[in-house]
Amino acid sequence: MERKLMEGDYVPDGAGGLTTLDGGQEVLARALFLLTARRGGLPFLPEMGSRLYQLGREKPAARQALAAQYVAEALQGERELKVRSVELTPEGDGAQVAVFLDWRGETLAVQLKV
Repeated sequence: MERKLMEGDYVPDGAGGLTTLDGGQEVLARALFLLTARRGGLPFLPEMGSRLYQLGREKPAARQALAAQYVAEALQGERELKVRSVELTPEGDGAQVAVFLDWRGETLAVQLKV
């Protein structure tokens, strides 16, 4: 059971508790966390997170392939989750990454800025 996070804070449920997620929403929350956490940022979990934050350092021609590689690395521990595709769209001085996933026959999508 995952708790819903919004802008770094847990979301209240209106009854004195916290909003919980289940099913596909829970899987999406975990995927989003793994994709936005910087790989190597937690000393006791050095393999957790992604290297998507490094895309800006790479040559533009290599970024799409690297984005797909970094997403696969970050989500490799999620056994029931398969990366279907990764789309990178340049945006100003950064990029938008859309990740499409398969989970139990359901298609899930995550979008984030890097």
